[in-house]
Amino acid sequence: MDKSDPHHALEEAQALAEALRPALHRLYRQLRRESDDPGLSPLHALLLFAIMRQPGIGVAELARMEKLRGPTISGHVKVMERDGLIMRSEPDPSDRRRNGLIATEKGQDIMRSMKQKRTDWLASELAKLSPEERAAIRSAVGPLGEIGQ
Repeated sequence: MDKSDPHHALEEAQALAEALRPALHRLYRQLRRESDDPGLSPLHALLLFAIMRQPGIGVAELARMEKLRGPTISGHVKVMERDGLIMRSEPDPSDRRRNGLIATEKGQDIMRSMKQKRTDWLASELAKLSPEERAAIRSAVGPLGEIGQ
């Protein structure tokens, strides 16, 4: 079979996806387990990360981005505000009804801590691999980063 054949490429990609998906899923679950903060739900961590990535994002925009209903997000935003993780920015001059959301210092500290725990755990696991295995992973980082962009 000709390796440049699009059908062959699709079959090869399908087999690779079948092998890669469970490995990525296990890795993701373990990273989450290693860094979970008992005072922060996974959804609140996701929302806090999104708010940190886009300071000033509105509740409606956050809901659309995370594919959740506005009232659902509003409830979570209120809890996160009460817990001191986020606060509302000054009203938007072009729309006085709209307040953006920003992470507080406490929220930023929690996210930095979670990120550091994940990085530390992953580094310790990577250090257990052979230099050749680490090189293989290093060469896959770029292409993996392209997926989903």
